[in-house]
Amino acid sequence: MSEFKKGDEVEWNTSQGTTRGTVTRKVTGEAHAGGHTAKASKDEPQYEVQSAKTGHKAIHKADALKKV
Repeated sequence: MSEFKKGDEVEWNTSQGTTRGTVTRKVTGEAHAGGHTAKASKDEPQYEVQSAKTGHKAIHKADALKKV
């Protein structure tokens, strides 16, 4: 599994296509972003990302993100 840190530039798939943005934080508990509740843990962290195009935030599992 990939590890990401704050400031990493990443891309992920959305219904509109590939989106690029920046990791804003690592989530290891329950967190809310973009109308979604993420239930992450220390063993299975998720990452909050901010879209470079829209500025919207979302939370994704590590396997959904790719470093650019």
